[in-house]
Amino acid sequence: MNDVKCECGHVNPHGTVLCEACGKVLVEQSQDQPLLDMRYEGSARRSQTYNKSIVDKIWNFFSSVKVGVWLIVITLVASAAGTILPQEMYIPPTLPAAEYYEEEYGWFGKLYFELGLNNLYSSWWYLVLIAMIGISLVICSLDRVVPLYKALKAQRVTRHEGFLKRQRIFGKSEQVDEDDLVTVKKRLKAKRYQVREENGDLLAEKGRFSRWGPYVNHVGLIIFLIGGMLRFVPGMYIDKVLWLREGETKVVPETDGQYYVANEKFILENYDKEKDKTFEAAIDRAGMVVKNYQTNAVLYKRVGPAIAGEKPELKKVKEHKIRVNQPLKFEKFALYQVDYKLDELNTMSFSLTNKETGMAFGDVKIDLYDPKPKYDLGNGYGIEVLSFFPDFEFAENGEPTTKSRIPNNPAFVFRMTSPEVPKGETSFVAIQQTIEPLGDNQYKMAFKGIETKNVTALTVRKDLTIWIIAMGGILFMIGVIQGAYWNHRRIWVQSKNGEIWIAAHTNKNWYGLKREIESVLYETKINIPEDQTQREIMDKEGA
Repeated sequence: MNDVKCECGHVNPHGTVLCEACGKVLVEQSQDQPLLDMRYEGSARRSQTYNKSIVDKIWNFFSSVKVGVWLIVITLVASAAGTILPQEMYIPPTLPAAEYYEEEYGWFGKLYFELGLNNLYSSWWYLVLIAMIGISLVICSLDRVVPLYKALKAQRVTRHEGFLKRQRIFGKSEQVDEDDLVTVKKRLKAKRYQVREENGDLLAEKGRFSRWGPYVNHVGLIIFLIGGMLRFVPGMYIDKVLWLREGETKVVPETDGQYYVANEKFILENYDKEKDKTFEAAIDRAGMVVKNYQTNAVLYKRVGPAIAGEKPELKKVKEHKIRVNQPLKFEKFALYQVDYKLDELNTMSFSLTNKETGMAFGDVKIDLYDPKPKYDLGNGYGIEVLSFFPDFEFAENGEPTTKSRIPNNPAFVFRMTSPEVPKGETSFVAIQQTIEPLGDNQYKMAFKGIETKNVTALTVRKDLTIWIIAMGGILFMIGVIQGAYWNHRRIWVQSKNGEIWIAAHTNKNWYGLKREIESVLYETKINIPEDQTQREIMDKEGA
């Protein structure tokens, strides 16, 4: 397709409606319109010009504002659907996700899981939607901003008569003194207009930078979306919960085994009703109000390489009292205090006892998080752990099972060996009870007691995307301010056929532009131009 050369000599790209230099109408269909469409200065947009190749069709699809709006609407609806039920990362790890959603929420939960809404924000199709919005923003911006920039840069002072006549604000004046033109020029400069002069014609312009506000918005949104998508790149964003018991040391997730954290002590403080009168009503209503909960933590770093099967050598890095909003920070990680659990079962004690005589032949203390398979009590007596159910319950078929790995309701199946019964007897023991469904035994495992520990929950957070998201948000707000609080105003004062023609255009706030023109033309012989849209309305009402 060939370029179009205007009578003024400027060569315009194919598809240009108004000459970029003089403003002459180049398309016949636009010549019958009473006013010019000045949204993009009549420049040639790629999406309005080419529609042959597959690249053209893809470009035209994403350059449509309607397509962009629909993509945003679909994404918002999908995002809202993801909030109906908890995402999988927030459900208890007691059951497989499929079973949990079905048991908790019935058929709707099962459907919710099968549709993939349980991991919505990391699903491939949701990320594709976000990517499509980003592509739409990029193509929409390039399709409009590039030709608009070229047209504004190429515009001349002297404009075609048809361009001036078909501006919304236009007027003519006769017998204008040269002094009036000088006065108008001075007043325009006083109002911070950039005035250009050519052969006695004037072009006063200000606020052109406001035209780029929407595109700065788009750039900010694109950067924001990139930051959001980078959160799904491994290592860029980490948000995991680490449960840590008193006296326990664990590796910090996502640190490649380099850092460990120890819970030296967990402290919980409540408001005192007698001392804190402010919270008296709340204490009466809730029973207690937490004042502070903190973890006295120690951060360690591994020394040397990790060797499988051996405990790592650790070097203390720092101590810190982790409280709410007072995290332990190191490198690009932060450990936040988010939750706690008091008096969680830690060990259970049993005694191998003769059922008839009640004589005990040894005690056993079992670590509920790391039970040993066998315990030797000496003198031919021993215990073997056949089965361990941390969170015991009977399944529908009557078989014992566990709801989770957390020892909320521990139960054991023991094999007890003794000199009298060397082959062993089986005993099924739960907390504070002994169940013997497998026959009459000579010995039993008598429950003796439990020990508990407080558990703290720390959020391990690392966010390398926050500065990208923040930069996108700042750019977006700059674009909003740029486009909302300024406007692009142009005033043409030109000599045509012995008359002084004045025309003006703005992208918004026409009332302010008209007031400004009135003040510029005050006490001169130049007539105040009319708003041609108001004249059309009056003509229709008169007809």
